[in-house]
Amino acid sequence: MKKYCLAVDLKNDQKLIAEYEDWHKKVWPEIIESIHQSGIVSMEIYRVGNRLFMIMKTTADFSFEQKAAMDAANSKVQEWEQLMWNYQQSLPFAKPGEKWVLMENIFSI
Repeated sequence: MKKYCLAVDLKNDQKLIAEYEDWHKKVWPEIIESIHQSGIVSMEIYRVGNRLFMIMKTTADFSFEQKAAMDAANSKVQEWEQLMWNYQQSLPFAKPGEKWVLMENIFSI
């Protein structure tokens, strides 16, 4: 099993943040299915202020490239991602078009 941590910012608007959290209380079943089909075993998202932090545990053969290809071919995932982009914004140092940014592990015991 592998573990990945990623971050993205929300637009700094309390109404939008509340809406984003509401959407995550009722994630579409097709999105949950897509997450599991890609090799993600578990996923958690935490928030502090307008920053989001995601922890993903995946199968050993999980691939971000394969997940991206699966997502691109799934119209429901594309619809969800477009909807979520109304609430999210790139981190200041993200590459153009990059949403969630993979974090580097700098300490572990």
